[in-house]
Amino acid sequence: MKSVIVCVSVSHGNTRRIADAMAHVLGAKVVSPEAAEPTELAAADLVGFGSGVFYGRLHPRLTNFVKGLPAGRGRAFVFATSGLSEFPPVPFTRPLIRLLEGRGFAADGSFSCRAFDTWMPFRLVGGLHKQRPSAGDLAAARAFAERLRRGGPMA
Repeated sequence: MKSVIVCVSVSHGNTRRIADAMAHVLGAKVVSPEAAEPTELAAADLVGFGSGVFYGRLHPRLTNFVKGLPAGRGRAFVFATSGLSEFPPVPFTRPLIRLLEGRGFAADGSFSCRAFDTWMPFRLVGGLHKQRPSAGDLAAARAFAERLRRGGPMA
């Protein structure tokens, strides 16, 4: 299975660590939106899209990239890292999943975890979740990727 992960990781490398853990399981290449090759994405069986969460949303570089994609096909997944927890009725990943589905992708699930966050006012106290993503978060990301690789249902 050919896989590619498009990742925006700008603050502390949190999202890149999650992307790398998933990529190891999937045998995927991890690229930034600016380095993503449209032909490579079109040829992939599975494409992941992930970023940190900023003001309750995924990074605009990622969402703008997805908005500019040609109509697609195939499977996709979304992942996010955030200092604050998601509001269950409205997960951080939902808008991008809907956008991908509108572009013709079949969304195969989403993954999110807590991560080190120094956004104001958290910077004043040294940040939140200094040890995240933890070994447990990375293991959960690998397990999520393994379910994707096998084509199993996503929770």
